[in-house]
Amino acid sequence: MLDDEERRARQEAHWLVREFGAEAPLYAAMKAEKAIEQRDFGRCARWKRVLEILADSGPVELRRGAAVK
Repeated sequence: MLDDEERRARQEAHWLVREFGAEAPLYAAMKAEKAIEQRDFGRCARWKRVLEILADSGPVELRRGAAVK
């Protein structure tokens, strides 16, 4: 069973891929950086987890292409 933070991170990762495709990791990194600047380390941790999820998922283009077929 996933806790709320993990579920939210996975939802964010899925949304980023849908909205930004191959640029999803860049967007997540920018969000993590912004959270650090604002000293919101809880939010930064969530965006870092989103980055991990995106990295573990493999190439975004392949996932998007597979979903279209």
